[in-house]
Amino acid sequence: MNRHLISAGDLTRDDALLILDTAEELARVSERSIKKLPTLRGRTVVNLFFEDSTRTRISFEAAAKRLSADVINFSAKGSSVSKGESLKDTALTLEAMGADAVVIRHGSSGAPHRLANWVHGSVVNAGDGTHEHPTQALLDAFSMRRRLGSLDGRRITIVGDVLHSRVARSNVLLLHTLGAEVTLVAPPTLLPVSVDTWPCAVSYDLDGVLPKSDAVMMLRVQKERMNAAYFPSEREYSRRYGLDRDRFAKLPEEAIVMHPGPMNRGMEIAAEVADSPRSTIVEQVANGVTIRMAVLYLLLGGEIA
Repeated sequence: MNRHLISAGDLTRDDALLILDTAEELARVSERSIKKLPTLRGRTVVNLFFEDSTRTRISFEAAAKRLSADVINFSAKGSSVSKGESLKDTALTLEAMGADAVVIRHGSSGAPHRLANWVHGSVVNAGDGTHEHPTQALLDAFSMRRRLGSLDGRRITIVGDVLHSRVARSNVLLLHTLGAEVTLVAPPTLLPVSVDTWPCAVSYDLDGVLPKSDAVMMLRVQKERMNAAYFPSEREYSRRYGLDRDRFAKLPEEAIVMHPGPMNRGMEIAAEVADSPRSTIVEQVANGVTIRMAVLYLLLGGEIA
């Protein structure tokens, strides 16, 4: 594996399988009464979050602490960043503190890549702008593999606001690497201009794609990133691209439903679908800690006891 995890596209098939297999081993450790491992004792992991995120930050913090690492949570609000300090100066401060790994979430695409040039420790991208979110793609793949088995030849459908979704881009790259066939379904206004260069198919007909899907992942409509009208109304969007009870019934019997969260219940996904036994949404949150443990363990060269 590389020293950093910036993009899902940087992972080879062997890298991805190593992370998933390591996570499987760590999941068994998490079932013990004492969940903590001494693996990264003496190492320091910094959570550098320039954007709000409850689940991702807590997930990385829990992962690092379960591996016995020291954790520093650095929030841009209330720090020198709010006084105008640059990312580079912040990086140099972290370097002086002896950070072994920096987990960064930033509103600008490419920020983790820049940071990797300035620090000696490992950099993990926890979401940058509308670019990528590789550990989310890994936990999604881990969740799928636990339910479906091998992802080779599996048909995965990703639905919704692809334009603003770093999760969608990372999932397309990783799932393609793992041998799955990915189809994006979205209004034309919510697809990026470069989507024809992505290793996936594109459809505008959700009802036609669902019966052939092994897993369907619903994306949140990111209204906070929208500065224009991308569809006529929320009701119209839900009617054409929402996963309601009737659409859910069109899925094959063994197919699963996913969502990276947070959800707009009743808009992109009906509450009864989100809460059904075939939904992996709660599992995805739990699997996030396990996958992030595996990533930190492999990047920092720990040992499983």
